[in-house]
Amino acid sequence: MTTIEHTEAALARRPQLATAPASPFDDARAQLREAVTILGYDDGMYELLANPRRELTVAVPLHRDSGEMELLIGHRVQHNVSRGPAKGGLRYAPDVTLDEVRALAMWMTWKCALLDVPYGGAKGGIRIDPRRYSRSELERVTRRYTSEISPLIGPDHDIPAPDVGTDEQTMAWMMDTYSVQKGHTVLGVSTGKPVSLGGSLGRATATSRGVVHVALAALRSRGIRVDGATAAVQGFGKVGRHAARFLADAGIRVVAVSDQYGAIRADSGLDIAALASHVDSTGSVIDFVDADAITNEDLLAADVDLLVPAAVEGVIHAGNAPQIKASVVVEGANGPTTPEADRLLNAAGTLVVPDILANAGGVIVSYFEWVQANQAYWWGADEVETRLAERMLSAWEHVSAHADKLHLPLRAAATCLAVERVAQAGQLRGLYP
Repeated sequence: MTTIEHTEAALARRPQLATAPASPFDDARAQLREAVTILGYDDGMYELLANPRRELTVAVPLHRDSGEMELLIGHRVQHNVSRGPAKGGLRYAPDVTLDEVRALAMWMTWKCALLDVPYGGAKGGIRIDPRRYSRSELERVTRRYTSEISPLIGPDHDIPAPDVGTDEQTMAWMMDTYSVQKGHTVLGVSTGKPVSLGGSLGRATATSRGVVHVALAALRSRGIRVDGATAAVQGFGKVGRHAARFLADAGIRVVAVSDQYGAIRADSGLDIAALASHVDSTGSVIDFVDADAITNEDLLAADVDLLVPAAVEGVIHAGNAPQIKASVVVEGANGPTTPEADRLLNAAGTLVVPDILANAGGVIVSYFEWVQANQAYWWGADEVETRLAERMLSAWEHVSAHADKLHLPLRAAATCLAVERVAQAGQLRGLYP
């Protein structure tokens, strides 16, 4: 049996889900199961890779500025460390769950392996709405959480980074808290820090730049001219805001954008710089001049060349996937497409560039920051950008070639490549004892 025949037979045997999985962790495990089936691994390997290596849930007590005491719950999950220290962001959001953190940690494992970054995957989260807390309260939360998880983290163990609801200031507080406990400054314990505290130039926009590098390559692969192509971006936060700007800079007409409060559309193209100023002054994209209000579902169903879901998990599901008209979907967020929706989009001929490839720019430059901190030698912005572009485009070409060779969708090809690297590392290391 040839490799292609074996792959097609394995795909035919894979479990079919009647409905969308109930949680991001179910989605992540379903993607892993498909890859394990294609690769021909046994159930023991699946179980080893499907379950996190370590999990820690901590109570985070907080004295509010009012004098009241409030108890928050935080998590840190290390999914796999076979290829190196664990790496992953810290999320502050009101709907954080342990299953969500588990899924994000697993996706980080595949992302690091796919981009050949010598890390395993981790993720952290605290169930908190940061908009409802003062800066001093967020500092106290961050420092207490860092203290509670400090036995698990460190530059050679587990390196946190910013995610939803956190930023470079959060990472500075984490670095300082950990350093105070150790008795000396440890710049490599976190990434995404301010440049003046050992952060890397280009880190703040790295994820967005990576998304755009891959998006432009994906459009060209479909024969779509970049200059004049149209795009919709769901989410106008850390990733979506800069991605919209870089897409516009490349000549793409961004016609629709959304955030958690609403969505807007302008068929002639949105002025992204003016929109960013509007968001800075009002806190939302809604009521932006020269744009019409639409729903988030309208945005996802927009008749555009490129759709970039850059917000949260599960926004593209079996219920709305048939309405998506974009030729190319590039996942700026982690897990925005459920497995059932993924199958529907692939069947419809939509090119879906998976999150573990598309949004890997952040972890790549986090790796660059960690390397620079360990060497105490910092690179210029041009060097960071050049190295980032090389890594992203090399990964795109590798995944595309693998997908073409085995007649797989991009997500299955990317996940198989990543899972195989992690499995091989585990097999070579062996089991102890």
